[in-house]
Amino acid sequence: MSLHRKLLQREAEGRPIRVGLIGAGKFGAMYVAQIPRTPGVHLAGIADLDVPGARANLERVGWPEERHCAASLDDALELGTTFVSEDWQALVRHPAIDVIVECTGHPIAAVDHCLEAFAHGKHVVNVTVEADAFCGPALAQRAAKAGVVYSLAFGDQPALICDLVDWARTCGFPVVAAGRGHKWLPHFAQSTPDTVWGYYGLTPEQAARGGLNPKMFNSFLDGSKPAIESTAVSNATGLTVPGDGLLYPPASVEDIPYVTRPQDEGGVLERKGMVEVISCLEKDGRTIPYDIRMGVWVTVEGETEYVRNCFEEYNAHTDPSGRYFTLYKRWHLIGLEVGMSVASVALRGEATGVATCWNADVVAQAKKDLAPGETLDGEGGYTVVGKLLPADKSRAIGGLPLGLAHDIQVTRPVKQGECLSWDDVRVDDTTRAYAVRREMEAQIG
Repeated sequence: MSLHRKLLQREAEGRPIRVGLIGAGKFGAMYVAQIPRTPGVHLAGIADLDVPGARANLERVGWPEERHCAASLDDALELGTTFVSEDWQALVRHPAIDVIVECTGHPIAAVDHCLEAFAHGKHVVNVTVEADAFCGPALAQRAAKAGVVYSLAFGDQPALICDLVDWARTCGFPVVAAGRGHKWLPHFAQSTPDTVWGYYGLTPEQAARGGLNPKMFNSFLDGSKPAIESTAVSNATGLTVPGDGLLYPPASVEDIPYVTRPQDEGGVLERKGMVEVISCLEKDGRTIPYDIRMGVWVTVEGETEYVRNCFEEYNAHTDPSGRYFTLYKRWHLIGLEVGMSVASVALRGEATGVATCWNADVVAQAKKDLAPGETLDGEGGYTVVGKLLPADKSRAIGGLPLGLAHDIQVTRPVKQGECLSWDDVRVDDTTRAYAVRREMEAQIG
């Protein structure tokens, strides 16, 4: 039975999936916008440190005040409305909640939220992929031990890429490469919140008018988010990653099967079965027509002459050899698609992407020369950028995970372009996020 029919059935039976949302910012608000149009789902509670801001976002997406005016979580559950508060612990501990959607974007807090949800028997859809990038395999193990489902969020690119990889493998195609698109030139790696809007093509006034967060947008531009998301995909699918970071080959949609081939066949890959990111800009900065900037893709191989003949007969666009074919989705709709994950984990007990191994890691790399006493400001900031590495290489250098490079001090000089290690910083070792990461290194390393 399709997920939609299952939802209709739950609606008819008066047994909706009861959801708790932690974080009602832009991504969370996009999910909330779709809930009134989705049968069989009740958003019972929202936890956000900025309650007035969360309520403003609810009204912005079209929720009338009476829909989110419940006096308590119990009242919301009884009346079919939504309770908004600062108390995330009460939300994850309430026995009636089925699924927690973690949507804060704060990786250290997200680990706390996930672990507490598991401890109270809740499935988790984790939008905060920054947390998954540094301890996703451990979170997946903790969830399985608790008998619940932990999942990446559909609508975000990693889960969509995982879906394409699963399609390919289920159909019997070897996956040659998979990934997302991006706007990339090498000097973007040094971009800061002060330079991001010029590279994006917006004025500071336009960005302010739209309420856009420069640090968050810069985490995409400088390559941190592509590295984070590629790490999540690699660990969920088993695809490997480049030995020294993403290459960002430029290509139109039409040219993806040309560039995502092994090097000895004219492509950029070190080997078959890798994650990569395609740039929508040529190396000289020219915009590529019909790009994949906002989309996802998978390149598969036609291993037999019969399959390659089928590609030709059905006019599938391949590389010149006729062996490699790319399927793609040119757009992703971010929070508007999260309902797929909520329904999948609650109704099928299946994740829409979850770590199955520790293949990849994203390490903090210095954006500039760093001096002892400087404070790191995490992804998208002024001090570090994320670098994608194979997990064994990260472990060998004692790499500092980007997700933990927040508000901690540098203890010795680090040159621009160098990867930071645990020995380069004074880390807060009291957080559960730190403990989970170090346990994962000890167990899997």
